Amino acid sequence: MQFDDDAGLDTSEVQDVRGSRIPGGRATVGGGIVGIIALLLGLFFGVGPEQLGLSSGGPDTAPTPSTAAQVEQSCRTGRDANTRDDCRTVAVVNSVQDYWKQEFRQRGATYTPSRTVLFSDRIGTACGAATSAVGPFYCPGDQQVYLDLGFFDELRSKFGSSGGPFAQAYVVAHEYGHHVQDLLGTLQRSQDGMTGAGSNAVRVELQADCYAGVWAHHATTTPDETTGRPLITSLTPADIRDGLDAAAAVGDDRIQEKFQGRVTPESWTHGSAAQRQQWFATGYRDGDLASCDTFR
Repeated sequence: MQFDDDAGLDTSEVQDVRGSRIPGGRATVGGGIVGIIALLLGLFFGVGPEQLGLSSGGPDTAPTPSTAAQVEQSCRTGRDANTRDDCRTVAVVNSVQDYWKQEFRQRGATYTPSRTVLFSDRIGTACGAATSAVGPFYCPGDQQVYLDLGFFDELRSKFGSSGGPFAQAYVVAHEYGHHVQDLLGTLQRSQDGMTGAGSNAVRVELQADCYAGVWAHHATTTPDETTGRPLITSLTPADIRDGLDAAAAVGDDRIQEKFQGRVTPESWTHGSAAQRQQWFATGYRDGDLASCDTFR
C-alpha cells in the first residue's frame, strides 16, 4: 500500500492521547489471563467496553490532552504515512472517510465524520473505561474509534497474522464500518445480548468486514477532498492477502482454538475465519454496499 507522497494529511480526524493520564475512574480489565478473556469477548466488538461489562467509570473518565501528541506535528504528508505507523493510521482514516462522505453524498445523505483516538494502555470513553486488552473498538456513545497502535504488534505475535500496512488499514476500515452502521441504524441490532454463529452480533461484524472491503475496492480511486487526487496510489494483491490474513486471524474459531483449546460456535460474536475473509472479499470484489447484507 502506497500513499501519494505530496498529499497533505488531515490530522484533525485523529486525536493523539498516547501517554496521557485518565482522571477519575479505572478500567477493570488488565493484562495476563484477564486480558486474554477480554480479547476473546471484545476484540473488534464494535461497541464500547461498558456494554461488554469490562469497565467501571463513564464519560467522566475522558482523556486529558497528551504531551505526546505526535501526529499533529509529525504527520503532514503522504510521505510521512509511508514511513510511520501513526501517520499511516491518519492517512487511512482520511481515505476511509473521504470514501464514505462521497458514498453518502451520492445517496443524498450526509456522512458525519468520526474521529480516531490513539491511546496507550487505557482510555476513558463515553462507553466506559477500557484498557488496550479489549483491542480496537468503536464507541457509539461518542461516535469515535479507539486504537492502541501496539495492537498491530499483537496481531502478528499473538494472533499469527502476516501483518503489513494493509492489515492495519483493514482494522481501521472495519471500525469505521461500525460507524457507518451506527449512522445507518444497523449497529444497534448487535446489542440484543445474543451470541452464536447466526446471531445479530456476528452479522454486524461480518457486515463491517464487508464495508472495509468496499472501501478497499475504491481506495485508489477516491479523490482526496483537498487535492482531488487519490490519497492511496497503490494497493497490490499482496496487500489484499495481508488484509484477508488479518481477517482470518481474528475469526472466533481461530481465537477460541488458540486461547481455550476448543471451538464453541454458540459463543461467537464475530464469525469464523472463513466468514470474515468471505465478507471482506465480497466487499472488495463488488465495491457495493448492497452486497453487504449479512442479515439476509
